Amino acid sequence: MPVEATSVAVVIPTFNEADSIASVVSELPRDIVGRIIVVDGSSADATRQRARDAGADVIEVGRGYGLACLTGAQAAERADIVVFMDGDGADDPSAITALVEPIRSGSYDFVIASRARGKRQPGSMAAHQLLAGYIAGWLTKILYGVRYTDMCAFRAIRRDTLLSLRMREMTYGWNLEMQMRAARARLRVLEVPVGYRNRLGGESKVAGSLGGSLRAGLKIMSTFVRVAIEPLRRRAA
Repeated sequence: MPVEATSVAVVIPTFNEADSIASVVSELPRDIVGRIIVVDGSSADATRQRARDAGADVIEVGRGYGLACLTGAQAAERADIVVFMDGDGADDPSAITALVEPIRSGSYDFVIASRARGKRQPGSMAAHQLLAGYIAGWLTKILYGVRYTDMCAFRAIRRDTLLSLRMREMTYGWNLEMQMRAARARLRVLEVPVGYRNRLGGESKVAGSLGGSLRAGLKIMSTFVRVAIEPLRRRAA
């Protein structure tokens, strides 16, 4: 089944991505993508204006990566499929077809990009990021039988399916929570190797500093524990 442009929305959470967002938006394949939604976490630079100038719809929300993702998905009312990607230019927009087509064909419900399995530019991804993805994937395999190799932000899912997962994590644990809930719901999951590039500008909010890495790591660990014990809490209640 061909990819229909009107059925796909791309949601891009941003925070101080003025150096890269216009390039990211302009690179998106408009024969596939019907709507581009940039959800900005109150950037102090020109991110919002440059996104608008490049052709994106812009929504401003408070801080919180997961909050931005959820807000964008809720705003994409006419989209069948939502694609999430970062605004720093590291994700390769040409891979969107590979993420979307398995869902449009009816073969899969959730498709996630794997930087670990793809070709990465030197310096684009730190060793601890790769390790964290492998560990989280191994733990998810133990719990639900689904093995991931990455927690990459670049992913595609049917909008109604995503909303049915009842996502709760509004910060950096969003990606892992989605993967765990998708596995527990027995969605048909596909992991696709993708290339990964060096960011076009700015500094990573997660890997750019020791403090950022530690905060994100703690949030991811707490998210894993919270989602994992939810069935136990329900039974106890």
